[in-house]
Amino acid sequence: MEITIREMKAEDWSDVSRIYSQALVEGKSTFETNCPTYETWNANHLSDCRYVVVAEGHVVGWTAISPTSSRECYQGVVSLSIYIDQEYRGMRIGKKLLTHLCTESERKGYWCLTAGIFSINEASLHLHKSCEFREIGYRECIAKDRFGVWQNTVMLERRTTYR
Repeated sequence: MEITIREMKAEDWSDVSRIYSQALVEGKSTFETNCPTYETWNANHLSDCRYVVVAEGHVVGWTAISPTSSRECYQGVVSLSIYIDQEYRGMRIGKKLLTHLCTESERKGYWCLTAGIFSINEASLHLHKSCEFREIGYRECIAKDRFGVWQNTVMLERRTTYR
């Protein structure tokens, strides 16, 4: 299957929110309980490094970054989100998309990508580790998911070669 990775557009929001809503129902990727509006989502993510994967004419995955702090000294440190449509998982699309994000974010001056992943989300942990993320911490029972279950998160980061 041929895929294309391109910059996300506002017009992609219906597909992006559909994919995010799948993750909400699954309950192993986010503590959010509802899909935000585009305006809220847009305000919480940087305009840089927003990408979608297109396969068979449809958006089947997306990634974006958020600031970890408003302080100037942390401008190169960002938190990432990555989601793949349920029907397209296991096809290495996530690996291609995350690799693209790593390359492009480094090219644009971001020197540290971070991710907080539910410990039960083994596929996401494997994906990030396969892209040179390293485990830097573990947060036990940090919050309850949308079903009221306490979840642990694994903290990972990937640093660029220039520090």
